[in-house]
Amino acid sequence: MAEQASLKERIRRGDIVVGVSVPMSIERGRLEDILSRDTYGFISVDSQHSAYSEERLVALCALAAEVGIPVQFRIKHPRHAYLIGNILDLGPLSIEVPLVETADIVDEALAVFYYPQIGKRSWGGNARYGIQGRDNRAEYAAWWNSHGILCLQIETLTAVTHARQLAKPGVDCLTWGPSDLSFDLEAHPEHPFKTVDDCLRHVLKQLEGTDIRISFRNYDAALRNKYMDMGVTVFMERPR
Repeated sequence: MAEQASLKERIRRGDIVVGVSVPMSIERGRLEDILSRDTYGFISVDSQHSAYSEERLVALCALAAEVGIPVQFRIKHPRHAYLIGNILDLGPLSIEVPLVETADIVDEALAVFYYPQIGKRSWGGNARYGIQGRDNRAEYAAWWNSHGILCLQIETLTAVTHARQLAKPGVDCLTWGPSDLSFDLEAHPEHPFKTVDDCLRHVLKQLEGTDIRISFRNYDAALRNKYMDMGVTVFMERPR
């Protein structure tokens, strides 16, 4: 029997993947109830706008592993990209970096996200995603480098304009922050892009010919088809 495609493989080949946001403190019963309502590929938790502790993240990732779903974690700020390796040691499969505008942030994130010889991530951590049964250093590093998911959030007109330069090899998704992007659009009424959807179409065009996907915060499952028709393949929604 052929091995089932990993989440990273599914995302990169353009499969429809839906994630659902949950609080860091969610209990098992509530998580199982949410996951029963749709076919979700990951759960998303946030530290940019929510309270967060490392111990709570370890516990959540352990709970998620028990019920068979990976965790995407949004870090607090792009200047915290240097901490990505440390955060990954706590159990997430996917990292989302908010407010990305410059190639320097992308380079820093890539370096600490991937193990050598692709990146420079330091070795260690008993809570790492997928570490069980992969005790060999080289084996796990190679496995992680082909399974870990790195996402960069596009939230400004600057990021939209330079999206192709930010979409470097090793990045899996450009995620969408429609609320902060709306602030920037309102601050620049003279800009040729007038709406979030204008910006989305531009970035989708820039990504043509790559396997880097858009992950969109549509929040409401009722909006999923609209953005699928535009070319979005990864969605982040609230619980039904």
